[in-house]
Amino acid sequence: MAILVDENTRVLVQGITGREAATFTKGMIDYGTPVIAGVTPRKGGQEVHGVPVFNTVRKAVDATDPNVAVVSVPPAFAKDAVLEAIDAGIKLVNVFTERLPRGDVVQTLSFARQHGARVVGPNSLGIVSPGKGKVGAIGGPVDETHLAYTPGPVAVLSRSGGMCTETCSLLTVNGIGQSTAINIGGDPIVGSSFVDLLPLLDQDDQTRVIVLFCEPGTVQEETVARFVKETGYSKPIVAFVAGGFVDDMPGTRFGHAAVIVHGDSGSVRGKQRAMREAGITVVDFHSEIVAAVREHLDRMGA
Repeated sequence: MAILVDENTRVLVQGITGREAATFTKGMIDYGTPVIAGVTPRKGGQEVHGVPVFNTVRKAVDATDPNVAVVSVPPAFAKDAVLEAIDAGIKLVNVFTERLPRGDVVQTLSFARQHGARVVGPNSLGIVSPGKGKVGAIGGPVDETHLAYTPGPVAVLSRSGGMCTETCSLLTVNGIGQSTAINIGGDPIVGSSFVDLLPLLDQDDQTRVIVLFCEPGTVQEETVARFVKETGYSKPIVAFVAGGFVDDMPGTRFGHAAVIVHGDSGSVRGKQRAMREAGITVVDFHSEIVAAVREHLDRMGA
């Protein structure tokens, strides 16, 4: 099994005629994921890598029946693009665009909830269920000889796109495959947080262990700790929090827009402490993820 993306995924790309979107569209096609439509206003009738382009999402949906949309448009137009996809009946929208105005994100997520849709992102590299399908720019090879993502029992949720690939590659080269990998996005407000996705993974028979790649800023990890404590979450979680140096430079933003610490709120040490108190396995170095995951798998006889 897998969550969100599988062999039945049919993708529509909004902004498909843009350089980045055209590039990851080809990547999805090469991976075997059906990209059945693209949308760019006033460019209907064109094709990108053989994918027909429509002027509106509604026309694309009526003609091709996609079930996932990927949004790759300038930030000023991203809110309308997501609303258009959801209004047309698409229930999963992956937002590749980053640095959306926070007010736009709040409105977008409210609209999604009202229509029973899920948003992953903004600033999300995508979703991949190795061997089944991928959405967005995620899931490519590290080089010509090495696949970063391979099928297996470990789910990876990451706030960083690059480190999602790096974490899965680390697992892969050590013989541990993945069920699903999701870059939830590095902006301050995202549509699907760690806590939003953990219940889905709890119901996934393929997923035995979950790895979280965490960052300073926001309270996502503290929320995970509280969720695990309150629910008695059943699957083992291994977490690594990057950027310990940020704790000593409060008020400074590093990398993603959400990586900013104010006092103890969002600090690496605070996140580590909260998760450890909840029984989550927290490693101090990224390279230690493999041993921690293997220990949990060995306990389960996996």
